[in-house]
Amino acid sequence: MKPEISTTLLPKTNPPENEVSGVSSISGAVFNISTSMVGAGIMSIPATLKVLGIIPGFVVIIIMAFLVEVTVEFLLRYTNYSGEANTYGGVMAESFGKFGSVALQICIMISNFGALIIYLIIIGDVLSGSQSDGVLHSGVLQECFGFHWWNERAYSVLFIVIFVMLPLLLLPRVESLAHASAVSILLAVVFVVIIAGMAVYAMLEGQTQELKLFPDFSDGFSYFNLFTTIPVMATALSSCHVTIHPVRAELEDQSNMRSAVRISLALSVVIYMAVGFVGYLLFGESIMADMLVNFDQTSNSPGGLLVNAIVRLSYALHLMLVFPVIFYILRANMDEMIFPRKSLLASDTTRFVSITLVLLAFVYFVAIALPNIWYFFQFMGSTTVACIAFVFPGAIVLRDIHGISTKIDRTMAIIVVILAAVTSVVAISTNLYSSFGNTS
Repeated sequence: MKPEISTTLLPKTNPPENEVSGVSSISGAVFNISTSMVGAGIMSIPATLKVLGIIPGFVVIIIMAFLVEVTVEFLLRYTNYSGEANTYGGVMAESFGKFGSVALQICIMISNFGALIIYLIIIGDVLSGSQSDGVLHSGVLQECFGFHWWNERAYSVLFIVIFVMLPLLLLPRVESLAHASAVSILLAVVFVVIIAGMAVYAMLEGQTQELKLFPDFSDGFSYFNLFTTIPVMATALSSCHVTIHPVRAELEDQSNMRSAVRISLALSVVIYMAVGFVGYLLFGESIMADMLVNFDQTSNSPGGLLVNAIVRLSYALHLMLVFPVIFYILRANMDEMIFPRKSLLASDTTRFVSITLVLLAFVYFVAIALPNIWYFFQFMGSTTVACIAFVFPGAIVLRDIHGISTKIDRTMAIIVVILAAVTSVVAISTNLYSSFGNTS
């Protein structure tokens, strides 16, 4: 039997003999998948539209969603085909041996670490504010209570980590988070509705900003800078690949998985386009990499401080509920890599709690030390996310150890791999050139 990496999230210990493995409905699957897609990346979509322009930005979102659907379809087709590979790691191990499964695990861990760090950074921005280009953007706590030691970023985020995150992270199964995921999606929709209302009010009052339909190449803007936005969008929309197998394992009818993915993609695309357009409409060229930063007391956004606070807090709470879903994937992979011969993680309370606390502490300290989410998105989208979402699924189809891929599949796989590689190389090169150019 070829090596297999199990990413099923903490199955129940000692289940009854008459209990079936599927316990989740298609609605629960849609909520969990959508939760992994509509994460922190949505806050950077308006900034990408500022670079790309509205029309190219929307086109890129649609193309990205199509490519995600194609690569997820690749993974599902090769999952459990031989009766052995029922996880992403298992499919990689079946196609490329232990090297493939380990490479996947490393990419998943790095990507999930980055995503969780980004979530805490944004939550910190909302509660305790941030500073950019010499401008101080206050957080909700400072605006309500003034500046005190207890509402500084380190303490406010620590409170959230201990009293909100940790109890959710100690739940034994990902299906236990289905209701939390549903609430998180509802909060994202509430966020979209509120800012859409703000945009309508701003249009009626003539306070909206001028929008670019296409990129502006004046003032020395480089064509290659357009490529730096694609990894940001890839990171935002391509987070479902590591979630589909754990969710599929708990789905009552696993044949519904493709429908669940398509519904989740459609919902996510609508939310991304709405937030991107409205955010850019409200703030124009002053939009920040984290759009929530713009909703502070120094902004001229319609609605006043109360509406601004509701906007920020609703999405911060959304991220708090997304956080555990991503953390479960990270913990399962970390345990598999460090303790490959141990019993199920859920059956070992000491190991379960220890890994949870160590990972959570690491994510917290990095989030406090590093304040900017844009570079995290670009790095992840150009490296690990590109591999997980596009390169690895394409390579599985091209390897085709079961002989089930068609000519169209192989053609799409080649296109996906080449696009991911070229875009990543250009984005990384452009960022490095810009960095060295600014320091020279």
